[in-house]
Amino acid sequence: MNASVLVTLAIVLTAVVSCGDSSSDDDVNVVSAAADTDVSDTTSDIVLPVDDSDSAGDSQPADPPAEPPPRVDQDGLPLPNLSVSFDYEAYLNAQPEHYTSIDSSFGNVTSQDNTPFDNPVDNAGATLGRVLFYDVRLSANSTIACASCHTQQFGFSDPATFSTGFNGGKTGRHSMGLSNATFYSPQHFFWDERADTLEDQVLMPIQDPVEMGMNLLDLEVKLAQTSFYPALFTAAFGDEAIISARISKALAQFIRSMVSYQSKYDVAFAQGTGNDPDFTGVFTEQEQLGHQLFSGFPGDIRDSLGCITCHQTSAHTADAVHNNGLDANTSADEGAGGGFFKVPSLRNIAVRAPYMHDGRFTNLMEVVEFYNSGVQAHPNLSPALRRNNSPSGSPIRFNLTLQEKEALVAFLNTLTDEVFLANPMFADPFLKAGPTNLQGEE
Repeated sequence: MNASVLVTLAIVLTAVVSCGDSSSDDDVNVVSAAADTDVSDTTSDIVLPVDDSDSAGDSQPADPPAEPPPRVDQDGLPLPNLSVSFDYEAYLNAQPEHYTSIDSSFGNVTSQDNTPFDNPVDNAGATLGRVLFYDVRLSANSTIACASCHTQQFGFSDPATFSTGFNGGKTGRHSMGLSNATFYSPQHFFWDERADTLEDQVLMPIQDPVEMGMNLLDLEVKLAQTSFYPALFTAAFGDEAIISARISKALAQFIRSMVSYQSKYDVAFAQGTGNDPDFTGVFTEQEQLGHQLFSGFPGDIRDSLGCITCHQTSAHTADAVHNNGLDANTSADEGAGGGFFKVPSLRNIAVRAPYMHDGRFTNLMEVVEFYNSGVQAHPNLSPALRRNNSPSGSPIRFNLTLQEKEALVAFLNTLTDEVFLANPMFADPFLKAGPTNLQGEE
């Protein structure tokens, strides 16, 4: 074998040995190159977990967890949170003595209660009514609930002059406050009293083409397609049949449970003895003057303006429709006929602006000034608003001083029941809905 062949063979053997060596120079060079590379160039898209448990406390606090998305039912609309139950029966039974006693100073409310024999308030019925009252499913396009026009913080009225319906239309009259709606012996509802009972009234806005635009048969089907209404109807009525008559009864029960009796006015009775309120110890001097002007108590009713004539009992509810002389000519809106309109309770009146059926007054001072100097000589004007209570007398003019007008407003503010306005038993069950318990227990 010549020398050139031996040299060639040696070169080949050396190459073969090099390929089988895992620590070759080429491999070492690759690792070295990686070590010399800027780390930021190779990890810009990588996020590594950091354990700061041993840090010196200079790390930034973690962001709070995001709000969980609202829970929805199988129809894609919100679920109510019924994890807490409320005792509506006990709440109504706790009405104070100055409301219910037969010898109450201004008459007891029992004689005014319009609760029918076949629909007393019970816990299951009022609970169902609360859910229905706040449920947008009751409108044709699932955008408007009863509570859209009757808001708790505003005494279940609407701060807008006219309420907005499901399709953007406006109601013809201002939304009436619902506080103490159960205390009205004539039983009729709406400003014009076109509904004979509360049970009739609650179904009418649902079907109104401006307000909620819903067909009752379609509503029954719509509610039956939820996961929770069958159990609520069973609890209230014994079986899961969802019919408009039951919707009516449940809504009426919830509204009748809205009795307001924990205002500053009520505190004066609570701190007094029996039906002898301690206005001196609870009211300011201004509020005391306002109360005396309103009702003549304490003192002689002949020293008052006679407001108590129409706003009766300690629940400050009316006995009938009245014509209060808003206009001399009421042909544009005759109300219940002849310019007569329903008179709602004055409870929570201070949070229910604007005032009157057309929302013409923006604050209580305007209302007081109207009764002081603006009552019009309508042919059907209430005798209580005529001189000497005479059917032929001219409209009364009180000629109140600014101090007296401010005192009346101050007294009306004592009828605000902050407990009622924030009571969770009357609040929206669809807000921040958590786990649903259809039995409504803790």
